[in-house]
Amino acid sequence: MARPNHDAVHLRRLRDTYARMGCLPSYSQMAMALGFKAKNAAFKLTQRLIASGHVTKVAGGRLAPGPSFFTLELSDDEIRAGFGAESSATGVVQAQALDQILLSRPSKTVFVKVRGESMVDAGILSGDVAAVQVGLPASDGDIVVAEIDGRYTIKEFRRQHGHPRLVAHGHGGSRPSMVPTSSLTVVGVVTGIVRNYRSEAAGRALATRGTRR
Repeated sequence: MARPNHDAVHLRRLRDTYARMGCLPSYSQMAMALGFKAKNAAFKLTQRLIASGHVTKVAGGRLAPGPSFFTLELSDDEIRAGFGAESSATGVVQAQALDQILLSRPSKTVFVKVRGESMVDAGILSGDVAAVQVGLPASDGDIVVAEIDGRYTIKEFRRQHGHPRLVAHGHGGSRPSMVPTSSLTVVGVVTGIVRNYRSEAAGRALATRGTRR
């Protein structure tokens, strides 16, 4: 009987190890992390992951993430946020990396961390990470990262009577539009937002525990 293949399980654990260490482990470290009895088992796993595109070798023979290393399963089931919605889930999953969802032009895209609350009514919160396609022409209604009068900001781009302005979406619309006095340059258009729901909460919890000691 053929030995069961647990490569998918090992790959998930390797992703966790990479997130913790910032690099892929050596064969001996990998064997220890995955519970292998011999380093040779880690070597054989690595060869299979190289063949599948999940791992690659770089200068010096070191292991590094391959093009498919961060690819996770994405279900086509949709989570309905409203009431009375009928479920039409199929349970189908496909391989999908986060960058494939957010980025149509990876070579032209940068990630920018958002600070401030001027766009909360547009669903963009302080601490979010914005995927920004640099050099993409802005249209009315686009959320953009722009340089206005020497300052950088993230706002909605609009033209009024042919003149550009940046519109905030915070505090119920009480903030006035930003109209340039000397210059306005659109750096790029926001194509996606990444949000970590637990990082700040975890930080607050650690700080709270620290004050109780």
